[in-house]
Amino acid sequence: MSAKILQRLLVAVLVAVMLVWLIVPFAMAILWSMVDPSTAWTYPDLLPPKLSFERWWIMWQTTSLPTAILNSYSLAPIAALLTALLAAPTAFAFGRLDFPGKGLAQILILVPLVMPGFVVAIFFASILLQMGFFARYPAILFGHVILYLPYAVRILSVSFGQVRTDVVNAARDLGASPWQVFRVAYLPVLRPGIFAAFLVVFILSLEEFALAFVVGSPDFTTIPTILYSYLGYNFIRPNAAVVALILVVPNVLLMLGLERLLQSANPASVSGKG
Repeated sequence: MSAKILQRLLVAVLVAVMLVWLIVPFAMAILWSMVDPSTAWTYPDLLPPKLSFERWWIMWQTTSLPTAILNSYSLAPIAALLTALLAAPTAFAFGRLDFPGKGLAQILILVPLVMPGFVVAIFFASILLQMGFFARYPAILFGHVILYLPYAVRILSVSFGQVRTDVVNAARDLGASPWQVFRVAYLPVLRPGIFAAFLVVFILSLEEFALAFVVGSPDFTTIPTILYSYLGYNFIRPNAAVVALILVVPNVLLMLGLERLLQSANPASVSGKG
C-alpha cells in the first residue's frame, strides 16, 4: 500500500469519525429541538413531520431557562477570573522556583481532578452547612473556583516555565520597574496561557452539574441542572435538545476560539527565540 493511499484512507477514517461523533449528534439535537409540539416524531419517520421554533419559545416562556442562563453565564466568567488570579502565585512558584518537595506538590495539587464530582459536591456542601454558609450563588462560585483551580495552576505553570530568565534579568539591568519587567518579559509569554486557563475554567464552570445540583437545588438552577432534569425520570427529548444546544454550541465556539488563539500565538514570544 502506497503512502498516498494510506493517507487517503486515514483521512476517510477521520472524516467518518467526525461525522459519527460530531455532525450526527448535532444534527439530531437540532432536529429534536425543532419538533413541533403538535406533531410527534415517531418511528418509522426518518425526519420530523413538522418543524418549528415553537419548542424554543415554550421553553423560554414556561421554564426557568432564562434564569438558568443568567446564573450560568454570570458564574462562569467570575469563576474563571478568580481562578486565574488565585492560581497565578502557585503557578509562578511551580514554573519559576526550585524548592524541596516541588514534584510532590505538583502531583498533590492535581489529586482533586480524579475525585468523582458528586463526592466532592456532597462533602463540600457538608462543609458549607457546618460553616452556616447558605447563600447558594457565592457557595457555588466558591466551589467552582476551588474545583477548577488545579486546571489553571497546571496551564499557567507551563507558561511561567517558558519565560526566559535572561530576558527578565536584562530588563531589570536596564532599570525597568517591576511592572515593566512583567509587561516586557512575562506578559507576551503568559498571554496565551492566561486566555487558555480562563476559557478552560469558563467552559468547565458552564458544564458543571454535581456541585450546582447538590448545593443549589431546588431554588438555584443552571443550564446543566435543567438539562439533567429533562434527562431524568420525566424524559422529554425535545426539551433536552433545546437546553443541550444552548449549553454546547457556545462551548464549541469558545473551544474553536481557544484553538485559533493558541495557533496564532507568536512562536518567538512563546519560545523566547527569534
